[in-house]
Amino acid sequence: MESSRGGGGIQQLLAAEQEAQHIVNAARTAKMARLKQAKEEAEKEIAEYKAKTEQDFQRKLEETSGDSGANVKRLEQETDAKIEQLKNEASRISNDVVEMLLKHVTTVKN
Repeated sequence: MESSRGGGGIQQLLAAEQEAQHIVNAARTAKMARLKQAKEEAEKEIAEYKAKTEQDFQRKLEETSGDSGANVKRLEQETDAKIEQLKNEASRISNDVVEMLLKHVTTVKN
């Protein structure tokens, strides 16, 4: 009777060990599934963050480019206005300059 009890105890231990191994395997499988899910979620968040950052960068780039274009246009307008002002001033005094030059060239000094 003792040997049958001992054999039964061993059978119970083996069954308990197998059950424990199944529990460990199930936990390992669940852990691997959760890690895979976490990795996928992290990759998704990274992709969203990259997209948002790239969008912000492009928006800021467009804003600064727009300012640069406005500055260039403003500078061109100021330059054109200054050139026109100089042309007007030159045409206004050109006759006086020509007369002064002719006077100095034709005047003989001893």
